[in-house]
Amino acid sequence: MAAVDHSNVACMQHIEADPATLPRSLDPFTVTIHNGFMPLQTPQTSLPKAFDPLIRLSERMAIVKEDGSPGLLASYQLGPTIDLSDALPDLTDEIDKCVTPDGKPDLVAVTAIFRDYSFLASAYLLEPCWERWSKDSQQGYGLGRQRLPRNLAGPLVRAGKLINMPPFMSYVAYSTYNYRFANPSVGTSTYENLRLVRAFEHGLDPASSEAGFVLTHVDMVKHTPSLIRGAVSALDSISARAPAPDVSAALHTMLSAMARIESAMEAMWAHSRPKDYISYRTFIFGITNQSMFPSGVVYEGENGGDPMSFRGESGANDSIVPLLDNLLQIPMPANPLTSILKDFRSYRPKPHREFLEYVKERADAVGVREYCVKDAGTAVLYLRLLEHVRSFRWRHWLFAREYIIRRTSHPTATGGSPIVTWLPNQLFAVMDLMCEVWAGLNESERVGAGKAVNEMMENVEDQREKLDREVERWCKERGVESSRK
Repeated sequence: MAAVDHSNVACMQHIEADPATLPRSLDPFTVTIHNGFMPLQTPQTSLPKAFDPLIRLSERMAIVKEDGSPGLLASYQLGPTIDLSDALPDLTDEIDKCVTPDGKPDLVAVTAIFRDYSFLASAYLLEPCWERWSKDSQQGYGLGRQRLPRNLAGPLVRAGKLINMPPFMSYVAYSTYNYRFANPSVGTSTYENLRLVRAFEHGLDPASSEAGFVLTHVDMVKHTPSLIRGAVSALDSISARAPAPDVSAALHTMLSAMARIESAMEAMWAHSRPKDYISYRTFIFGITNQSMFPSGVVYEGENGGDPMSFRGESGANDSIVPLLDNLLQIPMPANPLTSILKDFRSYRPKPHREFLEYVKERADAVGVREYCVKDAGTAVLYLRLLEHVRSFRWRHWLFAREYIIRRTSHPTATGGSPIVTWLPNQLFAVMDLMCEVWAGLNESERVGAGKAVNEMMENVEDQREKLDREVERWCKERGVESSRK
């Protein structure tokens, strides 16, 4: 198939570009077929000299510092250090000095600044919750600090505006812009080479559960370049009504990418112990829908002094499954849980948001689902891609169940969604669509799909019933209403 010119679409102008040739004035999460949803460059760890106080305080913050000694959070002294000393001056105006040679904002440096201020802001606001939980976890989290001081609020808001992100801890700040390499020459090729830049608890130790939780996400996202390549190729091929082998090749590319992504995801069980998660999780809660911040948080010097509210860090802000949701045209039920799913979009990097919206609009325009299901061969490939969405979401549900639901009665996830019903809402949606597509095949087409696909569909129907019963049980135990009602 002839190459397609994407240059007339803003979010696609650099889709085939070599990341090494792109300027630092571009958002580091610009999407290309070479870096996928990873940043264009290895996340920056050094900053201009004016930000030395930020670096020093960030390095002192963690409960256990990189050298193994206790940090400020170990003795609940981060807040007092920020409030009662000159350890961190207001560096808001210094952010505007981070520019490239042509005078444009240096978004690579700004994103690193945003990461470090995000960590400090979350640790500052939630430190009282950590102290209460550490001394007696049965007491719950209590209240966080209700005001963010100007020396944190100003720079966080300024950096967030430059990269078009809400001024709070995000998935990219916590995960995909929070890694470095033990050996730069090895890069992301092995999980063991990954290290965190910032951590709250023990995460600067690469063998810790906190490091494993964060870096497993990095290890997953590193496989997204071929997922992007396959998605763009599928859209181009279907739009051009190319021969079925071209569409099938694109779908196979995505299937291979998802197999690698899910293999990395499965390693979470080995990299991060379920019993440890509840501890460092304390620091990644948001403000929205959380008992710790009943009236929001006042960012001093911002928003006219009125409180603000933001969702916390969540793996739901990753772009992998949303890409497949949009490409495969998976319908979501019209309910408050789906509204939360839509709200999460604003917490992704702007280039990701624009690319995902482009995929959705183009998939709807060319009719990806209609095209795929009209032929038994592509219908099976379409089902197998849906199966990866189901499998990914099912595993996410198992993580939520084993890492969180069985270990705490706190009703909301870090992002502010209902912990029992939110993930099943999306999981039921993809399983319902799979059953609908399968029902649309005739008997001979089902037989021709092969034993593996038939067993796959039997498993889907079985899991849909099991999940329904399980969610009903958890809802009954916790006194909440099921989304299936």
